[in-house]
Amino acid sequence: MAMADAATAPVQKGPSIVVQIAMLAGLTVAALGMGWGAGAYLKSQQAAAPKPAPAAAADPVAAGSGLRLVTQDLPPITTNMAAPTETWVRMDLSLLLEAPLSTELASAVHQDLLAFMRSVRMHQVEGPSGFRHLKADLRERASMRSGGKVRDVLIRTLVYE
Repeated sequence: MAMADAATAPVQKGPSIVVQIAMLAGLTVAALGMGWGAGAYLKSQQAAAPKPAPAAAADPVAAGSGLRLVTQDLPPITTNMAAPTETWVRMDLSLLLEAPLSTELASAVHQDLLAFMRSVRMHQVEGPSGFRHLKADLRERASMRSGGKVRDVLIRTLVYE
């Protein structure tokens, strides 16, 4: 008798495959529409991109006085780092100046930056914020060593090995 009860019991039936596919298609179309609408709304709220300023206008002092800034390449810096000591760094740098530096002063700036790179640890320069801090430190040291003549330090190449 238990066999007869199991055979006559109603079987629970779920929605058909056609209904499931239709629901999936409907939800997909709704999601696409909401995504497109959100994108259109955000694009309409976005301010127009500012036009890039000329290089001289980026520095208010230089823009107001009509100064033209020049670059001066330094010899490559190749040295090992403070930690880990087996990691080597090679940097090609350029200085952004109002007028070229004398050979002696450029050499002093180069040696100061070389000595600084020997004291840097790898974890200090990891990631985008580490790179920004490294660039700011190099700019500050070059400006101090040159008596304020260096406006910026441009890192052309930076390789760790």
